[in-house]
Amino acid sequence: MKPPDEDRKKQSKVAKELSEWGKALLYALIFGTIIRLFVFETMMVPTGSMIPSIEPGDRLFVEKITYQFEEPDYGDVVVFWVPFKDLSAEEMLRPFDKFMDSFSPKEFRGHVKYVKRLVGKPGDVIELEVAPEYAEVAGEILLFPVDEQPRYRLVVNGEVIEAFEDMRYSRVGIFADPDFFFGLAYPERAVSVYRNFFREYSKYIEYRSYYERELVPLGIEDLIVVDASSKLVSLTIPEGFYFFMGDNTRNSFDSRFFGFVPEQNIIGSPMLRIWPFSRFGPGL
Repeated sequence: MKPPDEDRKKQSKVAKELSEWGKALLYALIFGTIIRLFVFETMMVPTGSMIPSIEPGDRLFVEKITYQFEEPDYGDVVVFWVPFKDLSAEEMLRPFDKFMDSFSPKEFRGHVKYVKRLVGKPGDVIELEVAPEYAEVAGEILLFPVDEQPRYRLVVNGEVIEAFEDMRYSRVGIFADPDFFFGLAYPERAVSVYRNFFREYSKYIEYRSYYERELVPLGIEDLIVVDASSKLVSLTIPEGFYFFMGDNTRNSFDSRFFGFVPEQNIIGSPMLRIWPFSRFGPGL
């Protein structure tokens, strides 16, 4: 039979080890939460708006430090909180994504993340013009109220920025209908070729509150100008906001459709694809 003192020593040793393990797990949780809040973020990409760079279902590791000290530049791929609730995208999130998003700031609870390319900064005037290779048919295609073919290039403050020289976009959303944002907010009042689009999307996104809270106070109608001859739309980006578009221009729900993204919604830049393993790595 073991002496009582020896049993007490063993019990004390076990208790001490459990205590040390408990402290280690607590420290790991604390530091992990700090890193998650201030250094890194994760996201699952729900759509194909950035094909071929990023595929639907890709899971990304997002670095959050850089944009705390400098603003994103033209052509940067940026992850941001969507400024309204996208119910369809939220349904695509897995339990892991929902758990990680539970650490998000209170104002973004229930929101999802989008990843797009930055094309417009505060103060910029942006517009789409017919790309040079389509110049011979410019008069014809400009007669279309909407043109989903990628036949336009982006002009920023009257110039084609190097980052977008080879990019081609569809003339859709606000670039096709200067009242698009209003119609998306009030589908029942819209008189537009997009009226069916508005009614359908109103089932999946809660846009009106964002429009009334963020866009109306900006004097949105004064930021949108239509050229009298070409009917092309130019858009001024207000201070404190950015404009994003997806690379897969024919299948991207981006700022052409929902408008400006507040600066505080920007999270960071994707630095690593962590899933699927077959395409693990940077190279975004």
